[in-house]
Amino acid sequence: MRLNTLTSTLTFGLIASPALAADGPFFSLANTDFIVLIAFVLFIAVLFYFKVPGMISKMLDERSTGIQSELSEARALREEAQALLASYERKHKEVQAQADKIVAQAKVDAEAAAEQARADLATSIERRLATAEDQIESAQASAIKEVRDTAASVAVAAARDVIAKQMTAADANSLVDEAIAQVDSKLH
Repeated sequence: MRLNTLTSTLTFGLIASPALAADGPFFSLANTDFIVLIAFVLFIAVLFYFKVPGMISKMLDERSTGIQSELSEARALREEAQALLASYERKHKEVQAQADKIVAQAKVDAEAAAEQARADLATSIERRLATAEDQIESAQASAIKEVRDTAASVAVAAARDVIAKQMTAADANSLVDEAIAQVDSKLH
């Protein structure tokens, strides 16, 4: 393979060489084109002797493998990022749904609390009305009792005045004796 490569390189070098167009003999050490050709062929030979094309090929293969692994890693990272994005979008939707539920529940709770407050207010008003009615009835009963007591006091005072004017000392003594006799009969 080396010989074949060397021969093909030499052939291409000779064909492509502008030395064929130069004046004078080509295969002479006086021809600089020939010297450059020999130096070029020796340079190529040294490169093949030290296996530089294989090393370059190996380096290119390693670089290609590295690039391929980086591309694979980038694809994996991209897929992972897409999966993570999808997961976050699902979580966002779930959180949004929960937030909507919480808001809806808060509205329902607020309406229930308002309804309860209305009911409590109605109950409180009813109790206050009942208390006020009881106070009014109590005030009426107290006023009636006061009027009766005053009427009784006035009647007793009037009766006393009438009896005092009409009663004599003898009548008063006989009434006192009768009262003592009634008390004595009830106690014994």
